[in-house]
Order: sequence, then structure tokens, then C-alpha cells
Amino acid sequence: MIDPHHHVGSDDDFSDVANAIAADSAGSGSGSGAEAHTGTNGPVDTLDEEPSWSEFWGGWAMYKEAVYSGAIAGLSLGFLSVYVVLRRMVFVSAAVTQAAGLGVAASFWVAIHFGISLNPAWGATFLSLLTAVLLAGDPKRLGLSREMVLGMVFAFTSGAAVLIGSRIPQETGDIQAILFGNAVVVSPEDLQRLVWTSAGIIALHVWWFRGFAFASFDPISARVQGLPVRMLDLILLLSVGVMVGEVARALGAMPAFAMSTLPGMAALLVVRGPLPVTFAVASILGAMSGVGGYLLAYKKQFSVGPAQTVVAVSLVVIAALVRLGVGVGVRLVRRRRRLAE
Repeated sequence: MIDPHHHVGSDDDFSDVANAIAADSAGSGSGSGAEAHTGTNGPVDTLDEEPSWSEFWGGWAMYKEAVYSGAIAGLSLGFLSVYVVLRRMVFVSAAVTQAAGLGVAASFWVAIHFGISLNPAWGATFLSLLTAVLLAGDPKRLGLSREMVLGMVFAFTSGAAVLIGSRIPQETGDIQAILFGNAVVVSPEDLQRLVWTSAGIIALHVWWFRGFAFASFDPISARVQGLPVRMLDLILLLSVGVMVGEVARALGAMPAFAMSTLPGMAALLVVRGPLPVTFAVASILGAMSGVGGYLLAYKKQFSVGPAQTVVAVSLVVIAALVRLGVGVGVRLVRRRRRLAE
């Protein structure tokens, strides 16, 4: 059987939860006692009236863990996304994310076919770390380039997740939710684990910020100064692996990949100040993606993971337009000054 704390379900979960809250409100005058209902297969008329924000606040006790999880996941992955983008590790993040999704699916498969209960969070984290360690090695010894290894890992983990999902048809909806994300309701245990993992990783990176930045962006000088560049690179990859694994388990693989890359892109487009400011802005944009995507999914009855991904992409587009507008404005001002002279 699937983990009882598993929280993902089909795309109509928001409708089911909203209906449960409405029924509870009609019977007792309060929406706080509704039980989350996930994984249903009944048809939903998406053209019905959109749920109101008053209903959302009425069911806040049910939604709050998912909202907080989106914010925390976006905050921590947004911070790491600056490293991912500047070091051109986008495909590393993609491979690690797919490995996390495979780890969750494999945990379900082992539990169903062998009766061995495995926590999907550990499966996601284990395969994420294994992939990070694999990618941290030097493939040139085997006559391979890093891009070749990335391509093979990404293709294998993507294909294996689909193959395993086809072998557990009774949980196909849950596997799809893992891969694409539909975290309508997140358990308090998942939220607590996400909080502690994020706090530990962010604390480590703030503490060693100068070392990570120096080793990442000027490794030659860092080696001259005696910094353990290889160790710092490995810790960085492991940090991405652990965080992606936790977020993929809590929210889904798609939003995990989006939050580990897109906030950094947006921040680098608009920030021209010190590097710490870029990290701070990326963290804020990541949190906005997580929370904003959840609210969009609630209001429009979308799946949560794709909605969070679309919001993250939208922030990158807005940042690009802002940069373009500022650049045009600066050029116009300079031209007027030259004409005035």
C-alpha cells in the first residue's frame, strides 16, 4: 500500500477539498474540520464557479502546510539556484530531480511487490545523493565528458520512473503526481522534515558563504589560497541533492526542478549589486513561486506543481522585460544627454 502520509492526488483534489469544506461549513458553521480527500477519480466540471478566497481561509487549517511547504521549498531552492545557474549546473539539477522522482516511485514499487515498507522521502534523498556523488566524479577517466554522463543519467532516471510507474497501475495517479507535482495537502510530518532540512542547508551555506562563492566562481584563486575546492563542490552538489529530494517528495519533481533553477535566472537578470543581494532576491522569488503557484492552482483548479512552475517561469519573463525596459530607458537618457551637449 502507498505511504499513509502521502499527500498527492489527482487534479481534482482542490475541488474535493473545497466541497468538503463547504459541506462542513453548512453543517457546523465552520470549515476547519474538513478532512482532506485525495486520489479521487470522479469527473469535475472545471467551468463551475471559482472557489472564493473566503473558502480558502475557511479551510486554512487544511491548506497551511502546503502553502508553508511551497514557501520554504522556494526559499531554500531559490538560494541554491544562483549556484546552479552561474555554474551552469541546470542539467545537473534536472538529473538530480529526476533521480528524486525515481526514488519515490521505486519506494512505492518495492512496498507493493515485496512488502517492504520504505519511506519515499528516504528513497528520493538516497537516489538524489547517489546522483550528486556520481556527477561530482571525474568522468574523463572513463573517456566520457560531463555532458555525456548528465545525458545518460537524465535519460535513465526519466525512463525508469515511467517504467516503474507502469508496473504499479493502481498507483499511477500518485506516480504522475510525484513527477509533475500536485501537493494539494502536505502532512505536518513532511512540512517539519522540510523545515529542518532547509534550515540546516541554508545555515551551512550562510556560514560558509565566502568559501562556497570563492570556490564556485574563482576556483583557481581559491586553490591558491588553500581552500578545499573539491570538497566544497561536493558539499554543494550534496546540498542540491538533499534539498531537491525533500522537495520532490513533498511537492513533486517538476516544481523541485523549477525552483532550483528559475529563481536564480530571474534574480541574475534584475540584480546588479553585491552577490549576497542576488541570493536574497532569488530566495524571495523562489518563495513567491511556491506560494503564488499554490494560490493560482487553488483559484483556477489547476495542478499545484505545474502552476508553481508556470509562476516561476513568469517571474523570469517579467525580470527579462524589466531588464529590457531599464536598458532601453538608460539608452534613451544617454542619447538625450548627447544631443543636449
